[in-house]
Order: sequence, then C-alpha cells, then structure tokens
Amino acid sequence: MKTYRIVLLKGDGIGPEIVTQAALTLQKAGESFGFGFDFDDALLGGCAIDAGGSPLPEETVEKCRAADAVLLGAVGGPKWDALPGDRRPEAGLLGIRKALGLYANLRPAVIFRPLRGASPLKDGIIGDGLDVMIVRELTGGIYFGDRGRTVVDGAPAAYDTEKYSVPEVERIARVAFETARKRKKRVCSVDKANVLESSRLWRAVVARVRREQFPDVALTNLYVDNCAMQLVRDPGQFDVIVTSNMFGDILSDEASMISGSIGMLPSASLGAGKAGLYEPIHGSAPDIAGTGAANPLAAILSGAMMLRLSLDRPDAARAVEDAVSAALETVRTPDIWTQGTKKVDCGEMGAAVRSFL
Repeated sequence: MKTYRIVLLKGDGIGPEIVTQAALTLQKAGESFGFGFDFDDALLGGCAIDAGGSPLPEETVEKCRAADAVLLGAVGGPKWDALPGDRRPEAGLLGIRKALGLYANLRPAVIFRPLRGASPLKDGIIGDGLDVMIVRELTGGIYFGDRGRTVVDGAPAAYDTEKYSVPEVERIARVAFETARKRKKRVCSVDKANVLESSRLWRAVVARVRREQFPDVALTNLYVDNCAMQLVRDPGQFDVIVTSNMFGDILSDEASMISGSIGMLPSASLGAGKAGLYEPIHGSAPDIAGTGAANPLAAILSGAMMLRLSLDRPDAARAVEDAVSAALETVRTPDIWTQGTKKVDCGEMGAAVRSFL
C-alpha cells in the first residue's frame, strides 16, 4: 500500500484543533481509497518560539523538504505581538514558504450549496454560485522587499518596497494560465498599473506570456480597487484571478467572506515540484482556541487540495469535498450555523465529514 509522508505544522491558537481534524479526515480518505499516511509533527510560529526561540527551526525546514506535502494550521497571537518583526510567528510562515520555494498560492473561493444563505450577497448576485480561483504570487513583492525606518524632514518615517522581476512574474503567470486551461480558460490579471511601476511591468509580462504560450486563454486586466468592487458586484464574471502578493492577500480574504465564512477557504502553496504546503487562509483565532468553536472545514478542504495537487488522488479529493458538502446539510460550527441545522463543535464537525467517507 502506498504511504505518503506528511508533515503537520499545527502552529498556534486553533491550529492544533483544526489540523487534527484534517489529519483524521485524510487518514479516513486513505482507508477508503487504499493508501496510507505517515504523519510527522514539526514546530512553526509561536509554539516554536516558546520551545527554542526561533519561529522557524532548521529541523522543521529539513522535515518539510523531505515530505510529500505539508499541512499547516495557523500561526501567531497576542502573546508574541511585542517581538521584533523577524522574530514574530509570521516570520516563520514567510520563511517556510521561501525555504521550500513555494511561489504560487492557489486560493479557491467556492460557495457550497448548503451555505448559499450564509453569503452576504443576494441570490441575484450569486446566480449559479461562486467558483473563483485566486492565484497569488507568494515569495516576492512588498512582503519581501527592502524595508526599514528612517527620518524625513526631522520626523520618523518607515518604508516598504514593492519589487518584481520578469522571471517572478513569468512563472506566476504560467501557473494562472495553466490553471485556467483546466477551468473556463479565463484569466483576470489584477494590478495598479495606473500608479505603480512594478504593476506596469507585471501587466506587460503577463500579456506577453499569454500571447507567446497561452493564446487559447482569454486575458483581461483590472486595477485592484475595481476588482475588489467587482467581486461583490458580479463575482460570476471571474474564473482565475492572478495578482501580486499583497493584492492577493487582500482579495482572497474578501472572496472568503463572499463564500460565507473565512473558516471555509483552503489554500495551496506550490513551487516547481509536486510537494506543496496546504493551509486554511484564516488566522489562529486565539480568542476561541480550546473552546471547540473552531471551524475545521478550511483545513479539511486544504487536505483535499493536497490529495489532488500533490498526491495525485483526485478521486479521494472529490470524495472529501462531497463529504463536506453533505455534512453541511445538517451540522454546522458556530460561525456558519443557521436555524434548521445542528450546532456542533470542531471535533463533531470533523466526525460528521468522516461519516460520509
């Protein structure tokens, strides 16, 4: 029986709770489809700082490099907010992405049929549903640019630098166009080319990649502010959105709320190889950690993305996604609970999904 080696980075806050449910669901899917898992825990974020002083221990990097895929919960919390930027839990997250060469972040925004009523959008706007894939560049841009403190006209000032190279834009554009080829063959490139020089380069390179390599895929361009408006006005117009690190971070959070809850959206971070890092897009939610109120579905759906993209098990991935949809008909965690369904805790939600596997 094929066995996959998966590193679990449970992290902080609700991370351990949701990753546990995702791992149990992966294990159940493997039992149903004839393969197994070897799970190995490693430290990242605040828990790593508490254990050894670093948000990203070298042992964690080595384990992740040797794995078939990595499943991450969430990092951070008020406990570590006073630390310097390079010592905060979030530095560990940025660091593991960089160490593994994960430059493409895929964030699907989908409304499950039972959750249509949880979306803040009217039925007339949702139409046949929401199915948007946001492809976010992950290891460049302002999050990784030069930054610092200085003095301007005698007053303290700070700066962060947005910079992209042609190869960085080319490779994320190829991911977007390749993704669109498997969907509806439409890509919308989002930038701020009317103001930013980096966006002008971005727009020109994306257009050239499409012209030279993907002429069968339609390409449109939007400024980021207009895109944010269009996502709530007419989300059905979008298929694949490709954009920079910061813009993708913001737009994918907006898309998550359109889909009903930030607790529902998974993501995949990929590089040149098959191995990837899979994580829900929500944060560590320390205020509800340990209460049972956490929604494990984004982590479970991140596991489904892992099955499809890194492990080549699309049959098991679809089964997990179908099980989530089926469970939502009758049970919900507090963030998505509505009259007519049973309110359950994190563990009960995970068990309900596994009952349909």
